[in-house]
Amino acid sequence: MSYSREEPDPHQARARRLVGSRAARELVPTVPGTSARWHTHDYPGIYCRWHHHPEHEIHLIQHGTGHTIVGDHIGRFQAGSLFLVGSGLPHHWISDLPIGGHVVDRDVVFQFHPQWLRDCGSLLPELVTLDALMERSARGIEFSGSTAVDAATELVAIGTSAGITRLQHIWNLLAVLNAAPTHEAHLLASPWTPSREGAGAADLVDQTLAYIFDHVSDHVRLAEAADLAGMSESGFSRYFQRASGQSFTDTVRKLRLTHAGHLLEQTDLPVSVVSRRVGYLGEWPLLSSAAKAG
Repeated sequence: MSYSREEPDPHQARARRLVGSRAARELVPTVPGTSARWHTHDYPGIYCRWHHHPEHEIHLIQHGTGHTIVGDHIGRFQAGSLFLVGSGLPHHWISDLPIGGHVVDRDVVFQFHPQWLRDCGSLLPELVTLDALMERSARGIEFSGSTAVDAATELVAIGTSAGITRLQHIWNLLAVLNAAPTHEAHLLASPWTPSREGAGAADLVDQTLAYIFDHVSDHVRLAEAADLAGMSESGFSRYFQRASGQSFTDTVRKLRLTHAGHLLEQTDLPVSVVSRRVGYLGEWPLLSSAAKAG
């Protein structure tokens, strides 16, 4: 999707509508007669929020584009993007949609508990080869190239099969991800320590992300974010970093850079205009921020 010079990018309104939903620990239900949970869901929906759970998650985006937030990583996704998110790692995918927009079956999700894999490994010692992959998943992994294509085929097949055939697709899926070459398996987040601040911390992260998205094209101020949270600047800064795994300043910079990259890729706007659209006063601050990120 592209936008003309005159047409404003609607991403801020899209994100503002979705990021504000309550984020918390997701309860992943067990499904009788299956080893792990497979499902699809629309966007927006009850699963579309900043959340975490003890299960590992393999996640395929089937349709559209948008922002990926995994731990302290903020990036872009497109149709065919495939992720492995480790146990306890917060995540969220925010689609580029107009207000009121809806995507049917945007997501295909497979969730399995680490203990299930350990139990399988106690009987099937060959599964020890997956240990390194599961360790890396603690930072989130995005797969690309033929790995993402082959893994997506196996992931979708899990949902249309049963019995031994279903197990075969599960092991095939894990084998494809485990065999991914380095250039097709990209670590996303910094080493992650789960927040111990409770549900209120997730609410604060959501509220702060909504505030940043609201003001990404003008002035984002720590003082205003702290005031919204009813906290002092220093107290808010410490609390936000503990809850989100990154500083307020880094969060603002990453959101601005990903928004700038999207505008440069999807429109013909010059760098000077893009800089202003994402809250910088000119080209140099944007280029300098991008250089530091690189």
